[in-house]
Amino acid sequence: MFKKILIANRGEIACRVAATARRMAIRTVAVYSDADAHANHVRACDESVHLGGSAPKDSYLRWEKILEAAKATGAEAVHPGYGFLSENEEFAQACADAGLVFIGPPPSAIKAMGLKAESKQLMEKAGVPLVPGYHGHDQNPQLLQREADRIGYPVLIKASAGGGGKGMRAVDRAEDFAAALASCQREAINSFGDDAVLIEKYVQRPRHIEIQVFGDTHGNYVYLFERDCSVQRRHQKVLEEAPAPGMTEAMRKQMGEAAVAAARAVNYVGAGTVEFIVEQREGGEMNFFFMEMNTRLQVEHPVTEAITALDLVEWQLRVASGEALPAKQAELQIHGHAIEARICAENPDNNFLPATGSLRVYRKPQATAFQRSRVRIDDGVREGGEISPFYDSMIAKLIVHGSTRAEALARLDAALAQVQIVGVSTNVQFLRGILATESFSKANLDTALIERERAVLFDREALGLPLAAAAAITRTLITERPVGAPDPFERRDGWRSHGEYRRHFDFEFRGAEQTALLTYRRDGSLWLEAGGVQGPLVVGQFPTGEFEVEFAGTRQTLDVHLDGATAHVFASKGATKITAIDRLAHAGDTHAEVGRLTAPMPGKVVSFAVKAGDKVSRGQPLAVMEAMKMEHTIAAPADGTVEELMFSPGEQVAEGEELLRMAAVAA
Repeated sequence: MFKKILIANRGEIACRVAATARRMAIRTVAVYSDADAHANHVRACDESVHLGGSAPKDSYLRWEKILEAAKATGAEAVHPGYGFLSENEEFAQACADAGLVFIGPPPSAIKAMGLKAESKQLMEKAGVPLVPGYHGHDQNPQLLQREADRIGYPVLIKASAGGGGKGMRAVDRAEDFAAALASCQREAINSFGDDAVLIEKYVQRPRHIEIQVFGDTHGNYVYLFERDCSVQRRHQKVLEEAPAPGMTEAMRKQMGEAAVAAARAVNYVGAGTVEFIVEQREGGEMNFFFMEMNTRLQVEHPVTEAITALDLVEWQLRVASGEALPAKQAELQIHGHAIEARICAENPDNNFLPATGSLRVYRKPQATAFQRSRVRIDDGVREGGEISPFYDSMIAKLIVHGSTRAEALARLDAALAQVQIVGVSTNVQFLRGILATESFSKANLDTALIERERAVLFDREALGLPLAAAAAITRTLITERPVGAPDPFERRDGWRSHGEYRRHFDFEFRGAEQTALLTYRRDGSLWLEAGGVQGPLVVGQFPTGEFEVEFAGTRQTLDVHLDGATAHVFASKGATKITAIDRLAHAGDTHAEVGRLTAPMPGKVVSFAVKAGDKVSRGQPLAVMEAMKMEHTIAAPADGTVEELMFSPGEQVAEGEELLRMAAVAA
């Protein structure tokens, strides 16, 4: 077994690998960028080496610097994690040339499976079912258009060297193909350095089911069952579970054996995932087709660990060191059900726009970290840390395990209810919304689930104005209480010695100004009117810091965190935010300048779809920005005429910077 390994990655996966290595008494070396100088993964390892600038191309993609770090620290092997260099055959070969063990498959296997078109041809020879499509080398746009027309719409354009949902576009109509192809190729070249694509039939009501496979250097192969990853947004996974609901033993065996055949075809070694698209037919019949093979450990591997009671990173280390697989196929069993939720810094109600900023509050449920349990959280961040624009938007993975799917689902919702994050927008409430849908709760799964349930998933409010206002006012009242002896003249709430009086609290809630009225009664009680609801208000605070709020016939225990003037309210049934308006502080404010389009996040300008002088309509695409390794289209907020473009394609912009100026349409 290795004595020391270098982890060529960052964040959660670097911490994950370090945790298993520590348990196995293997010393670890971290590498880091400027942005990650004080990151958790640096602290999790025994020593660390600086690579360079914050952007991946200046740090985590500089494999020559990584090899130098490995040699300088005496590491015997390199674990690539996932993303970055994990599926780069040149890096794997460079490790071997440098006398280092690459903890992953051989370069030949990475190359064979790394290009989707070539891998499809290889799988066809191995007898693995394929989706109808075009996987050829000729990338002439006119030919690709003709092939898409031949296959029949809808089609899916996929970067041949891609993964993680990048470089992928669904096209419903022939007239949209050219623009989708250009966008897909831009994203592919930026993410993978290769703009080659393949075209496939877009399967109707598809499920995304993948098989975890393992191979060793002794010719042994096993499959560790399946994961259902059908719940996706923008072709990226949101929830993953194992085993797949509705999977029969016969189909599990068929898919598992097909996955092993795929691995054997490339002499695979280590952990890999064979992804299948599963077509659901009337009557419950399912057909599966090979989609791609990820030649690395998957983000969602903890759900497989939960149902098999295995440590897949330990398996990786043992296989890479030359040991045989720790178990044979007949010895592997499924125990219970597991679900993983990806907690991301993003705004689901704004097309999942990624968010950046400081984690001013980051509270988690009681859980283990990087090891199997009923509730597990794998993350690489901490309270006070930064979510930067340079890397993926994932904050944490929350994994739960239960004896049944219903038990796991209830456990996941309860755990998500205890996650409190302030400082960046997150998808936590969106995730809870998915769990509550009839589609997910009854396992009516396909990759269009989020779109199908759009009406109940987006622009939802869990708590409502009355409770949000009561919570914010409660926090104010508790703060105003005198410290020490109860001297009424030390109070800061406008207390009077006789009579009733009212206080006005002005708020902004869900984009609209609201007013709540609080009445102090002669008997010392409080009466609140907010959001059309009125009734007695009783407030208190527990020694642990939570607030107790009784209003309109219900009593709730709440957490309320202030971020400037905004109160973030967390309750068992959901979370919301409400912002106090200080009328005196804003008395001299003027209306914001109109006719400006600003960057919603820091990133790079990819292209403009308009030029000065163009007339545009509300919702029309104006520009494309790249942030967190994904492209985002910026649309016109109103009708108008473009006056001036403030940047050129390729330039970096900060959040809030003016991208272009517009003149409003004359009334």
